[in-house]
Amino acid sequence: MDGSDVFAVGLVFAMVLLIFVSTVFLLSGLDDLFIDACYFVRAAYRRLFVDRFRVAVTEEALLARPQQPIAVMIPAWDESAVIRPMLLNALRSLNYTEYHIFVGTYPNDTDTHREVDAVCAVEPRVHRVVTPHDGPTNKADCLNWILQGIKRVEREQGIAFQIFVMQDCEDVIHPLCYRVFNLLIPRKDMVQVPVLSLVPKWHQLTAGHYIDEFSQLHYKDLVVRELLNGSLPAAGVGCAFSRRAFETVAARNNNQVFSIDSLTEDYDFGFRLKQYGLKQIFAQIWVQGQREPASFPSPNLVCVREFFPATFRAAVRQKSRWVLGITLQGWENLGWLNGFATRYMLLRDRKGLLTNLVNVLAYLVVLAVGGLWLLNSVRPDSYRYPALLEHGTWLWYVILANGLLLGNRVFMRAYCVHRIYGLQQGLLSVPRMVWGNFINFLATARAIRQYARYLRTGKLIAWDKTQHVYPSEEQLGGVARQRLGEVLLQRRLITAEQLNDALSRQKQQRTALGEILKDMGLIQDAELSSALGSR
Repeated sequence: MDGSDVFAVGLVFAMVLLIFVSTVFLLSGLDDLFIDACYFVRAAYRRLFVDRFRVAVTEEALLARPQQPIAVMIPAWDESAVIRPMLLNALRSLNYTEYHIFVGTYPNDTDTHREVDAVCAVEPRVHRVVTPHDGPTNKADCLNWILQGIKRVEREQGIAFQIFVMQDCEDVIHPLCYRVFNLLIPRKDMVQVPVLSLVPKWHQLTAGHYIDEFSQLHYKDLVVRELLNGSLPAAGVGCAFSRRAFETVAARNNNQVFSIDSLTEDYDFGFRLKQYGLKQIFAQIWVQGQREPASFPSPNLVCVREFFPATFRAAVRQKSRWVLGITLQGWENLGWLNGFATRYMLLRDRKGLLTNLVNVLAYLVVLAVGGLWLLNSVRPDSYRYPALLEHGTWLWYVILANGLLLGNRVFMRAYCVHRIYGLQQGLLSVPRMVWGNFINFLATARAIRQYARYLRTGKLIAWDKTQHVYPSEEQLGGVARQRLGEVLLQRRLITAEQLNDALSRQKQQRTALGEILKDMGLIQDAELSSALGSR
């Protein structure tokens, strides 16, 4: 076979690849377009017929509702670098008092033990739960042992927790987040608030691409998902469950709440709640008056934020775990559940197994088409190989449609980012999309390789965790600084009713809140000075 024959075979392969890639892009693009259309139709309907009659959720309404006991679950393996600042910031900033934090650790992780114990020594609401075996196993296994520790505390202290919250060791939690959970549970059995990335430097494409993906998912896609299917895949952080939800799942799963057969136990859990008829809600709530630094997205949005991996390799490792758990293990453990809408959502989740690979293959197609065009342009007297793409053919129109769908995809992602982070980040989402395609390609290839090894050996895939980074005190400055009333509530020096009364008086008297509380005889000078100094 001479050089021309090899080139001819290459052209045939390129043509087949072009047809395959174009078909996948068309189907995926139409799928995304449908979700976009649903979102804007819903937005128009709510603006015309719902918003004008709806009473907005206010901070006062959140504070006025009696607090239910909350158990916060944090699985921790090799988290000594972040767990202590995370716990201290949560204790300092959360505008809630009736909660206990349970951190699950492993016997062979003494560094994390030390950091958690340092917080336990000064805060009785923080508890360390040690698994009976060395780690790492996986998050589901650690969470199941945390639940055993929660039951022990319930017996010893006579508490019956009504809300169970899942957090990670790198989370920065909005001060009113648990107030939202307290408002919606037990009317709902699962509440998911948005999870967003903290803002890295503009040139950090790897960390930045998480901004784009999570903005699109938590500003638009989950809203439509709830609308069409009435269920949500739990994000694993910023997610709360009712006591009824845990008891129902445990009763139907041999007393095991979280499935240890999945690396994304949270995703699996959301679908199981749907099967059992339990109600879920995506709580996208803005509260006016918050003050946060520029590094934090949309300060009025009640959400959970964190720094995602900033290195290429770490991002590939993390996202391969997500791909493996959601697509491959999800397919194995959940199959195709009943209901057209549910199956459609499962298909959307699993299409990434194909589209993540095809996105990079498309670059090869562009090189082939562009290279052939360049060859014929530079050397017009050379042998004229048949064009891969001819004007007026069906493939031409498919690619034209794909171009329009791609433009819509780029615009919608930039739009979602802009709505949360502003114009600059919205524009940066365009180049980051290309970089993210390469991360997703390698993550998917790694996930397929790991799953194939599991099928061959039968050995469960261990917790391939990400090294986390927690924001500095300077970056946390706006979040950690609470209002005076929040500090006094947390210290149980005043009640929510007394705070609301004082705030009403403040509107009339235009006097500092602290002075009004002192005049009402609710606090002393020393208590006021201490509260002001701790904000």
